[in-house]
Amino acid sequence: MLSGFVDRRKTIEELDGDQWPEPPRDSTPLVLGVHALRRRAIKDLSVEDTRRLISQDVGLPWLLPVALDFLRETAPDEAETGWYDDDLLSAALTRSESVWRDVPHLARHLDETVRRLTDFSPYIRQEVEDYRSCLSDLL
Repeated sequence: MLSGFVDRRKTIEELDGDQWPEPPRDSTPLVLGVHALRRRAIKDLSVEDTRRLISQDVGLPWLLPVALDFLRETAPDEAETGWYDDDLLSAALTRSESVWRDVPHLARHLDETVRRLTDFSPYIRQEVEDYRSCLSDLL
């Protein structure tokens, strides 16, 4: 389990040790939501919450391992049910190359998980190809 070191009772704000100021009142719903999610215990984040934060590059040291564990755990169900959480997978696959180069063991773990999947939507297929292409020397 990649996320065994993550204290899921804590918030990203606590784990980061960085308290963001309140967002301006005229902030977008996305900004307001991200600020609020940083203050929620990781154990209380839904898959969609996790996807939203990862997509905004927030809390990656803690959320990527949590997300990769979830993706690995649910991969066997994909063949059985024909459903897989493409949004969370997409959020992970589309993080910048530098993110993955800083944690090559996580990059390899994600690639191994993707290899277990049998059916991709066309847009996920392209994201997988792009991911593998830019990280081919690590995988």
